[in-house]
Amino acid sequence: MTMHDIDVLYTAVATAENGRDGRVSSDDGNLDVVVNPPRSMGGSGAGTNPEQLFAAGYSACFQGALGVVARQEKADISGSTVTAAVSIGKTAEGGFGLEVAISASIPNVDAATARSLVEKAHQVCPYSNATRGNIKVDLSVA
Repeated sequence: MTMHDIDVLYTAVATAENGRDGRVSSDDGNLDVVVNPPRSMGGSGAGTNPEQLFAAGYSACFQGALGVVARQEKADISGSTVTAAVSIGKTAEGGFGLEVAISASIPNVDAATARSLVEKAHQVCPYSNATRGNIKVDLSVA
């Protein structure tokens, strides 16, 4: 994938304390959450975790991209939802990696139109553009 310069519209700034077992907060105070590893990874599971935060951001961003595409296509996506499932696991090299499954429910269009909208949104979404070629991202229509 080619690196592209962007005309910056907004920059989010967040700071983590104590990594996966601490706190993350944004510079504007709108985000301030405790983070803990999930129980399945030996943590307490008492707070959120980076994968949940990534899933939340990706699903919201993808829903926004879906809206952009739907307006261009004059498609009705009212009542639609986008779910992002972010998985973490060990890589063959001994590190850790992520994979994502995006599922969109678009009740007011037929299955073929829904699939087309999702595929086009995947080309527009900044999260999809950032992850393309780096991690596995599966798309589906519910």
